[in-house]
Amino acid sequence: MDSWTILRSLPPVVDPPGAEYAVLVPLYEDDHGVIRIILTRRPDHMPTHPGDVVFPGGHREDGEDPVATAKREAWEEIGLPEVNVLEILGGLNPVTTRDLSRPIVPVVARIERPRELVASVDEVDVIIEPSLAELLDEDRWTQRPWFGRSLWFFEFDEGILWGATAFMMRDLLAHLREER
Repeated sequence: MDSWTILRSLPPVVDPPGAEYAVLVPLYEDDHGVIRIILTRRPDHMPTHPGDVVFPGGHREDGEDPVATAKREAWEEIGLPEVNVLEILGGLNPVTTRDLSRPIVPVVARIERPRELVASVDEVDVIIEPSLAELLDEDRWTQRPWFGRSLWFFEFDEGILWGATAFMMRDLLAHLREER
């Protein structure tokens, strides 16, 4: 089964009670047929999660569902027009950070990458576009102790993917591995 077929079998996007945040997990096929995912590195001056590698996303506005929030935030943070979100493939398990009562809803989407992505100077230090193959390479992942727990880490030249975003990424990769 190919990756797009597997990704279309993801569970639907959920909207659990207390969910005030959503992120877009944007996937696209590059000119060589390689599936890539878009991540960002937050600037060091951010009040929360400075320097973290994350998916584009943020706080819901009144009347938004998780999909609308994820699309809006991707536009604001990386200049991804809503019309370039071609297909909502499904959702991943909502995750929390320090506040366990406020889950973050991951929305997985197939996108058409615009010719140029534009990083928001206020919210994005750098845009990172690894291939799914890179992320599926278990030798690139490490586990480290973190306050009595074991967390996953993936190092890029631009920064380290860890925490809630790593949980989301591992969830996505698990779906791909299970279906193969």
